[in-house]
Amino acid sequence: MPGLQPLTFATLTHRLRDLHQRTQDTPLFNPVFQLAHDLSRELEAGELSLDDFATLIAELETRSLEARADRMCDLVTPKNTAKRMAGFCTGASDFEAFRERWSHPQLHVVFTAHPTFLLTPAQTDVVAEAASGGNAVAPVEAGRLEITLRYEHSRAMAAMANAQDARDAINTSLFECAASEWPDQWRSLEPLPFRFASWVGYDMDGRTDIKWYTSISFRLAEKAQRLERYADQLAQIDASHSLVDRLRKAQKRTEASAEEFAGDLSDRADLSAAANRLTADGDDKLLSLHPIIEALEEEALSAEQERAIALKGLAAAMRADGLGMGLIHFRVNAKQLHNAIRSRIDGGADLDLGSQGAIGALRDLLKNAEPLSANFASLAVESSTAVRQFLAMTQILKHIDADAPIRMLVAECEQPATVLAALYFAKLFGIEDKVDVSPLFETETALEHGGRFLDALLAEEAFQDYARKRGRVAIQTGFSDAGRFVGQIPASLAIERLQGRLSDAMAANDMTDVAALVFNTHGEGMGRGAHPASFKDRLEWPMSPWARRRFARAGIRLEPEASFQGGDGYLFFSTPELARATLSTIAELAPADTDPGAPTDPFYRRTDLSLDFYRAVKDHQQDHLASRTYSRAVTAFGLGLLNSTGSRVSRRQSDLSADREMSLRQIRAIPHNSILQQLGYPVNIIAGIGSAAEGNYEDIAELLRESPRGRQIMRLVRASNALASIKTVAAYGELFNSAYWASRPYRGTEDHLANACESLAEYLIQDDRNGVFRRLASRLRVDGLKLHRLFDLVPDEEPHPEREQVRRTIGVLQSLRLALLQHMFLKAVSVPAFSRANDISRRDVLEMVFTLRIDEALAQMRRAFPASYPETGDFAMEEDAQYPREGGEGYDAIRRDFIDPIEDAHALSLRISTAIANLFGAHG
Repeated sequence: MPGLQPLTFATLTHRLRDLHQRTQDTPLFNPVFQLAHDLSRELEAGELSLDDFATLIAELETRSLEARADRMCDLVTPKNTAKRMAGFCTGASDFEAFRERWSHPQLHVVFTAHPTFLLTPAQTDVVAEAASGGNAVAPVEAGRLEITLRYEHSRAMAAMANAQDARDAINTSLFECAASEWPDQWRSLEPLPFRFASWVGYDMDGRTDIKWYTSISFRLAEKAQRLERYADQLAQIDASHSLVDRLRKAQKRTEASAEEFAGDLSDRADLSAAANRLTADGDDKLLSLHPIIEALEEEALSAEQERAIALKGLAAAMRADGLGMGLIHFRVNAKQLHNAIRSRIDGGADLDLGSQGAIGALRDLLKNAEPLSANFASLAVESSTAVRQFLAMTQILKHIDADAPIRMLVAECEQPATVLAALYFAKLFGIEDKVDVSPLFETETALEHGGRFLDALLAEEAFQDYARKRGRVAIQTGFSDAGRFVGQIPASLAIERLQGRLSDAMAANDMTDVAALVFNTHGEGMGRGAHPASFKDRLEWPMSPWARRRFARAGIRLEPEASFQGGDGYLFFSTPELARATLSTIAELAPADTDPGAPTDPFYRRTDLSLDFYRAVKDHQQDHLASRTYSRAVTAFGLGLLNSTGSRVSRRQSDLSADREMSLRQIRAIPHNSILQQLGYPVNIIAGIGSAAEGNYEDIAELLRESPRGRQIMRLVRASNALASIKTVAAYGELFNSAYWASRPYRGTEDHLANACESLAEYLIQDDRNGVFRRLASRLRVDGLKLHRLFDLVPDEEPHPEREQVRRTIGVLQSLRLALLQHMFLKAVSVPAFSRANDISRRDVLEMVFTLRIDEALAQMRRAFPASYPETGDFAMEEDAQYPREGGEGYDAIRRDFIDPIEDAHALSLRISTAIANLFGAHG
């Protein structure tokens, strides 16, 4: 075997290419694992070191950041921003058409706190700068910060500030264009191309670490930040403007309250003092921007053009954002609402809330509800999570921003009674005219029965009255969990069908006079609803032209909304240049508009084919999810392949120490997708597509070729498949192959590892993971053969010129990590025996290593072999002693030779995880 020194990317790619050629002669040969084995042998022989690995991994990490920047640049093309901005004037037949087009949002943009903060701040900066057209990506330190809720909130606010500036720039271009084209009419223009929102700090679903006063403090901090920005913007127009002082005074008062509510208000006296200062009247209390907006608009009517544009631009920003950095979304779980409403219904404890009796009782509750006043003490004593949310919204509307509506997102909402319960609490506290209750559809049950849900809900007179009062019907769809449970492509098609059912239900109930606000919640990864091919595909994948036309043909104004989730999503707004490029791209693509007269896509006309295709893919995906093989493979390493990327826990609570195997249900959607990336095969995107075409390849291929939606599906599948490797999946199983470890030193080539390999071989005899990965790889391979048969019949529209180079890069990264994992396994079994403590044995610690619960394992090892320990010299003894001769019984050597290398190898493994995620385009 030729040596691998020097350890460079070129050396390893050349070696991997040679190894791949051997698969022609030996089909079962695994080049990824063989390269890992070669690396492992040289590492264990001392011919390579972890420092050598670190140097190469740093280089590949930088390459992956470059790929991330290139992808970002390709999606939003910052170099074309000015051209797009200049083009917004074209195509308008008259001023009224121009004003109508720009008076409603093309997209509501929501900045969520999903745990996708994969990149460090330094990595984010270099990627953003490179994507913005600046310098090339330079190597940066890989040290990671602890991700807290306040860190997430600060990053969200920074992204929103850039988004606001970018939107203001678009508004300015619209004003300038209108002033040039329609000099006598332009001053009546009130553009609203985008609205922004955030739920960072307001999402209570699945979290116990967000106190109610935490949410209040965030809202106050956002108000103070926005008031400062308004005041600065007005001061740039006219430093002596009379309204600047009004805004500054309100900012200072708000900052003081924000600081108070950011503290610990568990003491009643502290809460009372903070609340009383917030609610007190005063000339520095500002609850509505309407008077200021009116004053600015009035002044603009007679001002010279440049000043008028600046004044109207500020008024437009105030109209869009209100007294905050944007709108806010609260979020609760349906069960929390159910628990809260049962106590209001006679016999509610045992009542089936899906029954007609429950619906009737809720109708009566809604009809007879009389608004109750509340204060901050009401919030402090309330024990119900759901009611506490409504009380928090009430106090925000009363004492922070009286104008901006608030969204109430309801997770796992599967019956109309849940929405009616939310409406009852909104009416009970007098805020039903300011709150948009939005059910979330993402579970298989919700998607399957969502159409009937909407038919029943929109037929309720109380809901119709409420929707007309608000001017919209709001729903939310979720691509993450839906894609996990039924596969990403079936999930997207099911959500699309649900969107169509909403338009039908609105039309059937004569509700075409209100807007449909459809919040499509998706991430930046392919497995969570982000189409990678283009920004046009990215916008159309969650809200297809077919769905848009359904609303247009029914005469319903559509308000599309999309999420930009966590660090991955914020990247689009991480510099002013990227923010302008992103929003100008969206405005140009106009996702709220459509051509109602466009011909029907064959995908929706040939339902005899497309529906069978959808069902077959869905069934295949669900077979995987129900399979112990799939579940065991995905959870084989727990979450140990992943970096910590958010303040919310990535797994649901359970006693993992008591259960050797983690349940797939314990892992949330984002880490589930991330693990699939790290294992080398995005099962929830690719699997089932080939099998669904079996027996009807020609007809399915023709449909996918002729249909725009079908071609879009295939672009997603090809993009994902281009990064996938079944050999890599199989390679991870070989780590648990007892025969491999028993055979490795067999010929005397690695005698120094004989004991360690024997221990591993003996330990893994009963381990099931080798067989699990082999079975999964076999199933994926059979399905993959069918997929490639389909590929042959559906041309690749946009073949990636660097496809093989990217695959080789991922292959090298995977081999490096597999070698590091072998190093960790060998070191773990070589640690000297130590005594059981806290009911944890040495065998338990080994299992922690094999499931990559490295922090836990290291803690136990360091307990057994501490860094500091008492020595005889620490005592003032007059009597001599010869024992012990050596302090700590050689603990320093144990830590140096075994414990520290495990920690260092694991840290390198996580850096590889970052690089692989970057090459896939996102975390999860």
